[in-house]
Amino acid sequence: MGYLDVWRILEEIVADFRKRGREIPVEVMNDLKSARTMIRILSADSNREDTVQKIEEYIGSLELYLVSEGQKQFGTEYVDEKLKRLSEARGKTSEEEVEEVRFVFGVPREHKWVRARPTAELSLEKLKLLAGESRLSHKIQNDGTLLVHGKDEDIKGFVKKMTTKYELETEK
Repeated sequence: MGYLDVWRILEEIVADFRKRGREIPVEVMNDLKSARTMIRILSADSNREDTVQKIEEYIGSLELYLVSEGQKQFGTEYVDEKLKRLSEARGKTSEEEVEEVRFVFGVPREHKWVRARPTAELSLEKLKLLAGESRLSHKIQNDGTLLVHGKDEDIKGFVKKMTTKYELETEK
């Protein structure tokens, strides 16, 4: 399934609501952000069924809210067009998805990067240690996140270690 494309369409719907001055509930925005994070985790480790299940839950919740509210706000024609696009996006395979490339100042062009936000379970120090173990460079950003960059396979390894470490910490 083309999760990234589905997510982008749902993000467009949120943007359409905002253009009309409509407030989006915090839970919906949290689901949108969480779905995006899980899609990134899935791209790093595609063998995790629990990640796919979480993505499906977030996307299902988002779609339910946005389509029903979109019907009220924009009408049937708008919703039908978005549902058609969502259906087409679901038909894509992951190989057809292309992650957008963003420029991050101070990161060499050939490096891949990811931002990690420290949590109670994974402190900034633990994240730095994981980055070092994964042969990655890192910088602390102004917003308190850790920008980790290096080779693509090392980034994927870092994300795997981070999610595994996080799961072990939360199970305790």
